[in-house]
Amino acid sequence: MSNKQIKLIECPRDAMQGMHDFVPTDLKAEYINKLLKVGFDTIDFGSFVSPKAIPQMADTKEVLKKLDLSSTTTKLLAIIANLRGAEEGCQFEKLTYFGFPFSISETFQLRNTNSSIADSLVTVEKIQQLSIKNKKKLVIYISMGFGNPYGDEWSFDIASHWVQQISELDVEIIALSDTVGVSTPENIQYMVGNLSKAHPNIGFGVHLHSTPNSWKEKIEAAYLSGCRRFDSAVRGFGGCPMAKDKLTGNIATENVIDYFQQQNIDTGLNMDAWEDALLFSQRIFI
Repeated sequence: MSNKQIKLIECPRDAMQGMHDFVPTDLKAEYINKLLKVGFDTIDFGSFVSPKAIPQMADTKEVLKKLDLSSTTTKLLAIIANLRGAEEGCQFEKLTYFGFPFSISETFQLRNTNSSIADSLVTVEKIQQLSIKNKKKLVIYISMGFGNPYGDEWSFDIASHWVQQISELDVEIIALSDTVGVSTPENIQYMVGNLSKAHPNIGFGVHLHSTPNSWKEKIEAAYLSGCRRFDSAVRGFGGCPMAKDKLTGNIATENVIDYFQQQNIDTGLNMDAWEDALLFSQRIFI
């Protein structure tokens, strides 16, 4: 199988953003530069959000300036939460993707972006227009996509409604995000399969959180349902602090790579560079 059919998205931003101690800018950049040599489709490396909200990402601009894209095909993604963040990101030619967290939980969307779901859709439209004008691409993360801990109503039909609204804005990539690890293989399969059929022009990905013993069945369900874009983080660090189970977090990239290797699916990764980055990660994720 061509490696172009599998897109692995490495998420050091998600892994680092909740860490209490600030990771020095030079150390961040050195780590991400090592990841850039591995051959991931995309690196979710930073975010243009308020430093008060996410202090760990306050140096995203400085990190970006230190990244070397001269010998890699890997693209860079930064998370934004509003139009101002997109305007800031448009100043950087190195950046290919904006990632916008669009929660289908009203409570979480208000907490995360200080905006209602309906107002966030208006924001997405403005960001999409700005992105097209500045040759950027927008990735929408359907956060709390498989349920939420707040008691907000959730169903496939609700998720499908908002995906339809986003699709009408000509967004080409949507990642279904299991923010608190409540997804099951069955609803992953149902969501990915049905949404992919309904929206063949959208590339659907998954950003799944899990416990260490449930990751494989989730990745497999997504893959067998037609998903070809997978977010993960080295050593499984990061995740959502609102997950009730402390073991719930990002799916470890090494597990995802191992799964596809066992299925004889070529990831297209430079495994020597991968081992180097994995070893280096111990300097950040202790």
